[in-house]
Amino acid sequence: MSVRELLPFFKWGFGLRRSNFLVPILSNNVIVTGEEAVGFQDASRRDATAAVAEVAGAGLGALPSTAGKPNPIDCALSLLTNDQIVSRVQDGTLPQYKLESELQDCARAVEIRRQVLERSLDHEISLKTLPYEHFDYSKVLGACCENVIGYIPIPIGVAGPLLLNGQSITIPMATTEGCLVASTHRGAKAISESGGCTASIIGRGMTRAPVVRFPNARRAADLALWLKEPINFDNVKRAFESTSRFARLTSVKPTVAGRLVYLRFKSETGDAMGMNMISKGCEKVLGLVHEAFPDMEIIALSGNMCTDKKPAAVNWIEGRGRSVVCDVVITGKVIKDILKTTVKDLVELNNSKNLIGSAMAGSVGGFNAHAANIVTAIYIATGQDPAQNVESSNCITIMESYNDGNDLYISCTMPSIEVGTVGGGTFLPAQAACLDILGVKGAHYERPGAHADQLAKVVCGSVLAGELSLMSALAAGHLMKSHMALNRAKS
Repeated sequence: MSVRELLPFFKWGFGLRRSNFLVPILSNNVIVTGEEAVGFQDASRRDATAAVAEVAGAGLGALPSTAGKPNPIDCALSLLTNDQIVSRVQDGTLPQYKLESELQDCARAVEIRRQVLERSLDHEISLKTLPYEHFDYSKVLGACCENVIGYIPIPIGVAGPLLLNGQSITIPMATTEGCLVASTHRGAKAISESGGCTASIIGRGMTRAPVVRFPNARRAADLALWLKEPINFDNVKRAFESTSRFARLTSVKPTVAGRLVYLRFKSETGDAMGMNMISKGCEKVLGLVHEAFPDMEIIALSGNMCTDKKPAAVNWIEGRGRSVVCDVVITGKVIKDILKTTVKDLVELNNSKNLIGSAMAGSVGGFNAHAANIVTAIYIATGQDPAQNVESSNCITIMESYNDGNDLYISCTMPSIEVGTVGGGTFLPAQAACLDILGVKGAHYERPGAHADQLAKVVCGSVLAGELSLMSALAAGHLMKSHMALNRAKS
């Protein structure tokens, strides 16, 4: 079909405006929706003639005239040179964020965006050391990042094996901090040679807390009491779970502040970390509750009592994601031969530093030496949301003398580890490979949630290894020496 024959369809598409009408254009099968076409309509009328001339100048020959007729997209954009497309981005006729959809070539879109950026920067600044080739950007588009110009290579090391619940685990860690992998590796060795550690899930459930408002405090209290009625909770649960095959609502806890009510939903989410899943369920329930309370005003889907990516006592006390506890008894021989310290020194240091010191600092969930180090390194390696290390690193490390002071009992309790093995960045090839190393790639189809449970146990066990090793280095006075040897930049 010729361009002239397609024009009536273009006009019809413009009339649909916000429909899902699709328009094929020329022989390169570029498609746009009716909504996108509306945005192009006015601009296309202004530069249709120039666009045709430009394409013709690229060696395509003359095209039928479209003067006075709407053209929803610049003709054969993908056939223009990179310089021509860069010029269109710079003069504002082509938004950067549309490069992938217009070119239908993610790699070329990244290359063009880099050229646009380089031209806008100081002439001495170059992006040559920022890699962009040999990466499948189609997996990023619409999922992980926008306006992409490349990727950052981060070294990945492995610690272990760690003997966890009788299983030998190799721990992938992505970090630029020297000593971290080596220290965690030493801790894993000490644990494994002492017979291994045990990790248990003691709670699970992702949370979201919308905030709603009423005309007065009495009505706010009415909602809080309404939710406590079993029949009402059953209806809420039914509505919530209708939005997902994996959502399992376990509680809704209302908190009243004046005429505001914060509704903290808690739900199991299978192998997904679950923020999108639970948000979808909350929206459904809010519609149901609004029918019973028509004077209720929805302020926001998140009222910060969730609490996501911020320090909060509610996560420390109530838990979020997976709540995990992990412990082990380290033999005196291992403490002497591998950790180079004593049981007495470790117990005293843990009390003075992790318990009393953190309390004096007013810490919430920070009763540990460096849990965030290990959590973040594993999160980056396995495609988790690194910003969730804020609450996921909540941890209390306890050390006690054991067996008449000959051995050391150590445990880490982490109430809010937020992980998933599906969704987010878990499907990117490198991150998926790291999940594969741990044996938890993708969903567990027989027992939904089992892979995410195992990943949370690995995180807690790895933190235990990191805590043991760093505290031993501090007790023995070896910390600075090891950092000078392994954490110095090489010019």
